[in-house]
Amino acid sequence: MISPDISRAVWRKSSRSSDNGGQCVEVAKVDGWAAIRDSKNQDGPVIVVSRHEWLAFRAALAAGRDDSI
Repeated sequence: MISPDISRAVWRKSSRSSDNGGQCVEVAKVDGWAAIRDSKNQDGPVIVVSRHEWLAFRAALAAGRDDSI
C-alpha cells in the first residue's frame, strides 16, 4: 500500500470545533490522500484514506446517513 509522507501535513480542525478540550479530529490533505487524527493526541495514530473515500464519507455525513460506518 502506498503511504503518503504525513510529516509535512498541514492539519486543520473543523470550523465548528472549539478550543475547550472537545472531542475533535483534524484532517490534512497529503499527496491526494486524506489524513485524519485525534486533535488531543497529535503524535498518535493517523488514518489515511483516498480522496474518493473521504469525499464519500463527507457526503454520507452531510446527507445524514450513518450506513457508511
